[in-house]
Amino acid sequence: MVFQPPQPTGSLPPPTGPSAGGGDWHQVMTFQPSAPTPPNATRRPVIRRVLLWSVTVTMFGLAGLAMTLVVTTAVGVQAAVLGMVTSSLALGIVIPLFIWVDRLEAEPPRLLWFAFLWGALVSTLGALVLNELGVAFFAGMHEDPVVLGAVVVAPLSEEFFKGLGVLLIFWLARREFHGVTDGIVYAGIVAAGFAFVENIIYLGQMYVEAGPAGLVGIFVLRCLVSPFAHPMFTVCIGLALGLITTRRRWGSAWIVLVGFAGAVFLHALFNYSAVAASGSYFVLFAVVQVPLFIGFLMLLRWARVRESRIVRDTLTGYGLAGWYTPAEVAMIADPGERRRARHWARGVGGKPAERAMEAFQDESGELAMVRKHLAHSGPDPVWQHRERALLETISAHRRVFVPGA
Repeated sequence: MVFQPPQPTGSLPPPTGPSAGGGDWHQVMTFQPSAPTPPNATRRPVIRRVLLWSVTVTMFGLAGLAMTLVVTTAVGVQAAVLGMVTSSLALGIVIPLFIWVDRLEAEPPRLLWFAFLWGALVSTLGALVLNELGVAFFAGMHEDPVVLGAVVVAPLSEEFFKGLGVLLIFWLARREFHGVTDGIVYAGIVAAGFAFVENIIYLGQMYVEAGPAGLVGIFVLRCLVSPFAHPMFTVCIGLALGLITTRRRWGSAWIVLVGFAGAVFLHALFNYSAVAASGSYFVLFAVVQVPLFIGFLMLLRWARVRESRIVRDTLTGYGLAGWYTPAEVAMIADPGERRRARHWARGVGGKPAERAMEAFQDESGELAMVRKHLAHSGPDPVWQHRERALLETISAHRRVFVPGA
């Protein structure tokens, strides 16, 4: 069944202002909001919310305490602090890239923080325990436990715990997990958190063993040469979960398993190139790690273009129903025009108009994802309520930067 967007009331005003995409993106229609919804006569119990926050804070608090003890015991407080400072520099490279990918339909900050803390605290602690057990198991064999630990144990344990964090967001925050791009972003942020703490350990250990020179050397290799290593692996899991967002059935579980297998394989391949003999390291780096990174960048670019196309095509349907002008749709789906629109809004109405334009753009991206869910899952009352609320707030924000609309 095809679901048609609700029809607005009113008419489009005369065009004014700068043009983009064959028309003026701030041509708007007048809008009469629906009658105000009466307040809820009863108070919803908050016990579930309190319990959820309590469990989350307790989990992260205990994991953080445990990792602090592990790191400071292993390398000392001074080395741990130096490792944390230098490791944080890599976050300035990794995190902005995923925020850029997610710009058209931004994820809630609370979920991004959950993803980062899960990767930094829970995933690192769980993987550390399993890695130690795995290396101890292989120590009794004739094979090198260090190589087997890096190529077999670490990829399995680390991708399992990182993927578990993405799966929790997929399962518990299903109304914020809209597709492939969201899966890539959540997986990338989880992996960035994991790499942050792992780098603290490696940087601290190298500082203890080789002093400042060793710290600088490992910083260049891990934080500058390969800061996207962990995100490259875990995005396979996020991509798989994103593909089944609109068909959450057990029959689709094999797609997630394929994504997990891909993450483990790429992780093992990358680690093998890192622990190979020194004479062939740079050859393996050029043959393995560089192509992986290029493929990773191409995947991010594809996800960004794909989401832009979804937003444009979906909002075009709302435009045909009278909610948007063609130029507004073109502006919302184009990052460059979005920036230009915010600058224009600030010029005509100051900071309040700029904030309203930003909200207008963000809510329009969210609206496109809501319509995508309605198209795949049918007339869900929750999604329909969200759609109506977004349409009303979008029109209200439009009236801030185009008075009288």
